[in-house]
Amino acid sequence: MERSISEAELRALMEAIYRTYSYDFRNYTGASQKRRVLQAMASFECPTVAALQAGVVKDPTLFMQLLQYLTIPVSDMFRDPTFFKALREQVVPVLRTYPSLKIWIAGCSTGEEVYSLAILLREEGLLERSLIYATDINARALDKARQGIFPAAGLQGYTANYQKAGGKQALCDYYTAAYDAVIFDKTLTDNITFADHSLATDSVFSETQLVLCRNVLIYFNKSLQDRALGLFHESLSHRGFLGLGSKESIDFSGYASHFEPLDKPERIFRKCQPLQP
Repeated sequence: MERSISEAELRALMEAIYRTYSYDFRNYTGASQKRRVLQAMASFECPTVAALQAGVVKDPTLFMQLLQYLTIPVSDMFRDPTFFKALREQVVPVLRTYPSLKIWIAGCSTGEEVYSLAILLREEGLLERSLIYATDINARALDKARQGIFPAAGLQGYTANYQKAGGKQALCDYYTAAYDAVIFDKTLTDNITFADHSLATDSVFSETQLVLCRNVLIYFNKSLQDRALGLFHESLSHRGFLGLGSKESIDFSGYASHFEPLDKPERIFRKCQPLQP
């Protein structure tokens, strides 16, 4: 018999997680959240949501396992390569005008996007004067990101994406292959700080010229989307840039008037000039 989850059960589970561990999933979209909880229940062999909730509250190890389902730690290098090409061609020329750069990658997952951006910045001569904050709420995903080790099985796709994104060398120049994995050049992360940060509960920690938060807002309800966009607006310096995922928009958010499209198809926006009194 196929399991189902009621809205009340889902709310009770997320409330219990918040009270016990201070991880706030209460404003994530219900449909995708239900799917992920059902997957976790099947994996953990929990017959009911109540059983899952009781186990998670009592056992931090089980909660960390559930967190892998709730945060979807999945990414690709140079995902949506036309986005990175637009970033290279339309944003980088402006970033070059700054003596130093601060960049925030929010929801960095296992780090594929972090290394993609680091490679792009190195090729454009900007990495050495950049400080990148790569944040996520999933500690295991952050550990993987710090290591910079990825399965070799994904290399063909990564390489194709890199080339389509306007790569200037060969992707293999940036990694060493060993067994069934590749490890990326450690110098790419010399100026990167990996840190735990929640868009649901934490505040801004630095002024930045560029914020990337791609394929994260689609899992938030409108209220949490607005909170996240507010953090990005607060973080960005005068006329700073915001990059979102291909299925994400600010059009119907409370911050629609605070950003203007630089490249709307690629979801690249720029912080608006403040209104004159």
